[in-house]
Amino acid sequence: MEPTNVNDPEYYHKVVDCQYACPAHTPVPEYIRLIAAERYTEAYMINWESNVFPGVLGRTCDRPCEPACRRGRVEEEPVAICRLKRVAADNKGDIKSLIPKAPKIGNGKKVALIGAGPASLTVARDLAPLGYEIHVFDEQIKGGGMMRSQIPSFRLPEAVLDEEVNNILEMGIHSHFKTYVSSLKEVLDKNYDAVFIGTGAPKGRDLSDLPGREEAAANIHIGIQWLASVAFEHRNTIGKNVIVLGGGNTAMDCCRTSRRLGGENVKVVVRSPFSEMKASPWEKEDAMHEDIPILDNHVPKSFMVENGKLKGMTFEKVHAVYDDKGKRSLVPTGEPHVFVEADDVLVAIGQENSFPWIERDLGIEFDKWEMPKVDPVTFQSTNPKVFFGGDAALGPKNVITAVAQGHQGAISIDLFCQGQSLTKRPNPFTNLVSQKMGIHEWSYDSMVATDHRFAVPQADKTLTLKDRKKEVELGFDKLVGFKEAQRCLNCDVQTVFTDNRCIECDACMDICPTSCITFTDNGTEEDLRTRLMAPALNLEQDLLVSGTLATGRVMVKDEDVCLHCGLCAERCPTSAWDMQKFFYNVTKAHHGCQTASAS
Repeated sequence: MEPTNVNDPEYYHKVVDCQYACPAHTPVPEYIRLIAAERYTEAYMINWESNVFPGVLGRTCDRPCEPACRRGRVEEEPVAICRLKRVAADNKGDIKSLIPKAPKIGNGKKVALIGAGPASLTVARDLAPLGYEIHVFDEQIKGGGMMRSQIPSFRLPEAVLDEEVNNILEMGIHSHFKTYVSSLKEVLDKNYDAVFIGTGAPKGRDLSDLPGREEAAANIHIGIQWLASVAFEHRNTIGKNVIVLGGGNTAMDCCRTSRRLGGENVKVVVRSPFSEMKASPWEKEDAMHEDIPILDNHVPKSFMVENGKLKGMTFEKVHAVYDDKGKRSLVPTGEPHVFVEADDVLVAIGQENSFPWIERDLGIEFDKWEMPKVDPVTFQSTNPKVFFGGDAALGPKNVITAVAQGHQGAISIDLFCQGQSLTKRPNPFTNLVSQKMGIHEWSYDSMVATDHRFAVPQADKTLTLKDRKKEVELGFDKLVGFKEAQRCLNCDVQTVFTDNRCIECDACMDICPTSCITFTDNGTEEDLRTRLMAPALNLEQDLLVSGTLATGRVMVKDEDVCLHCGLCAERCPTSAWDMQKFFYNVTKAHHGCQTASAS
């Protein structure tokens, strides 16, 4: 193998698995160290630069960072990255002076944002400090989009959302709430330099072809619309017996909200096996903790109606069968159909995009699914002036993905308005700094804590089920937050190897607790992976390969199992190993949202 090109910032970025997995590339270990040091405001602002909504995401994020967490390779549970974000949000000081404002003299460019959800608000946050005049339009009474209409208050208190939305709007954004945009052509005729569409996926899927659907329409509700009606207090009751159809997070929100509105016998019924439900594992756990059973492998067959009134539903029991390629089929078991009693049914089986307000003669091409054709990198449509982001761009995802797409949309709009190529994306802000303090001491706590993941406390469910606005999760207090932060392995502190200092004493190899370092003859990657001290089986994580050493051997380190504990650097007599903190920030490099936070 050729020596690893460690000058490529993406090499070390990939080693910081949590940050690499985060769509917005939040510098996770950096803010966790600040939490451990009780520097909560700085930890919050580092989050804010990347993910924009730390308080929201610290409660509701889908947590793609946690399955990637290196701690999960040492023990069963990863670091509670998401809930540590909330620790920073809950304990921060006054941040008003740290948030940039729009300059008094703008750059002469005007941008319209359709929809005030996480993608659009991210675009506003990124472009306003650069001098753009930003106008955001939304039919709701406040900003937040699906964060306000589809995430229940017992998971996301309104005050938390209001604060983070207002932090952006107060940067000098022109907001037009309670304004429904019925024509994109009318918006384009107002001479905006660019238009960003972040209207989400507002249409819930239905079971319109199922027998009894029309007759029972009064008691059958589309999940996302029903959640919105509850959020805006148009609805505050539901029947005693409730069926929730679907296996995603929206279904979990529907069933838990139903329990708070009078549903005593609430059931979730899903076609797929329990293990293959799309809902996050913790969302399923929370639903079951609130005494909501989940009936899997049940396919809806009909709505049962008597004398014009819904009585329940019938389901066909199935089991999953997989072919040689892993494709699943749901095969009937042959058992009699199952009847489940219901006064109301909530249909939460997916969401779709809907753009009836976009005229089809504006140069925006749509595919066969009526989705706009959008460049997945620049988020530009086939009309050069119109950009999409969030669920409106590439289909329903989650808040953190919408934020990430908002960042990319803002970059593209800035480049477009400056007359530059949209394909020349700016490089991330990076640096690599030694953590040495003396000969064998480091400026960070390198000891590997042995604590297992701490549980997030919850309020008594006898209280939370009586009040849909009472937050269930209480969050970590400062002490538990510190202990959980100590579980972080500091994956951004890299083990940097200098070939010409190595005397091949093998001291580092002997001391390594995970046997991730090997000195051996070079070979192909396939060959080397089998000859290491411990076989390197995860092909998604790279090998660190040195140049040829004095004996003709090479040093090979399996990045997949390195704990970043620094023992190799402590034991090395010639300082061939050094611990260097790698800072990678995709936002700081190219937006006007830099703050006074630590980096």
